[in-house]
Amino acid sequence: MSPAADAPAGARLPEPRAAVEPRCALYGTCAGCQLQHVAYDEQLAWKTGEVRRLLEATFPDGAVDVAPCIGSPRVYGYRSKITPHFPRPRGGHAPPIGFLKVGQPRRTVDVPSCPLATDAINARLTAVRAEVAARADTYRRGGTLLLRDAASGVTTDFRAVITEEVGALRLQFSAGDFFQNNPFLLPRLAAHVAAEARTGGARFLVDAYCGSGLLALAAAPAFERVCGVEVSPSSVAWARENAARNGLRNCTFTAADASAIFAGLPFPGSDAAVIIDPPRRGCSPEFLAQLVAFAPRTIVYVSCNPETQARDLLSLRAAGYQIAAVQPFDMFPQTRHLECVATLTRV
Repeated sequence: MSPAADAPAGARLPEPRAAVEPRCALYGTCAGCQLQHVAYDEQLAWKTGEVRRLLEATFPDGAVDVAPCIGSPRVYGYRSKITPHFPRPRGGHAPPIGFLKVGQPRRTVDVPSCPLATDAINARLTAVRAEVAARADTYRRGGTLLLRDAASGVTTDFRAVITEEVGALRLQFSAGDFFQNNPFLLPRLAAHVAAEARTGGARFLVDAYCGSGLLALAAAPAFERVCGVEVSPSSVAWARENAARNGLRNCTFTAADASAIFAGLPFPGSDAAVIIDPPRRGCSPEFLAQLVAFAPRTIVYVSCNPETQARDLLSLRAAGYQIAAVQPFDMFPQTRHLECVATLTRV
């Protein structure tokens, strides 16, 4: 299943005080989970420790404090999206449909149900698997399936329009677009990002990787003007519609590469906060250079990869920013993955 996040490279899995019986019979064979044998409080402590270990190695002067990882209200049945895949069927036989096999990344483990997915997804998965099996002789290659559960129901169509509710926001976007997949913890993450963006007293906000608008819209009521930028034109169209849908008239969204956005902004960085939520590879040197030149009052860096985040934080601190807060969120219980929010302020 490979959640779209990463733990620090080289992190060793924890040794539990007392092993917990895994809920999934495929645990240890399917590569989607790594921590089902560990009690949840220990999972949170380990994830906090891994972020702390990484930042201590990056900043040997010990100037970075890491808050305890915030846990998920659901530790199973929380994933609102899964993308099982299958290899090319052989001889008209039904192929295995599932996720990668531990130690054999070219092999697929057959997964009839996933305990991390919502009940609605697992109910639909049974029918989807049967449909693939019934058409096995028609496939000339393997494929990837989509099952997405939202306020609008479960869909298997990548192009379907779905509706998601996050706190008071009601959002729409294409089912195949990126969106955080733990809706039970997501409202708290979005509220935290919005609160951190306000800490420096900035009047304006930039969301440099805005997607369909969630973080920008969650923070918008506290700012005079919000500018979101996203490389995907379709996501920008959704962001604009979502702003209108939620009555937020102080937001504008532009389709552009996030590495070239600051020159055209209608307000100075000295009175602005910037939210960045880059892909797993982190920020490019070009983007960081423009960000530093814009010189925002506050930066809120949301990351699904603490290792590339630490690399970028090192660059930002060298450019005159101090790390005011680091808050991990366990968006992916039972796995080694997490989401981390760092707040930076100008020295």
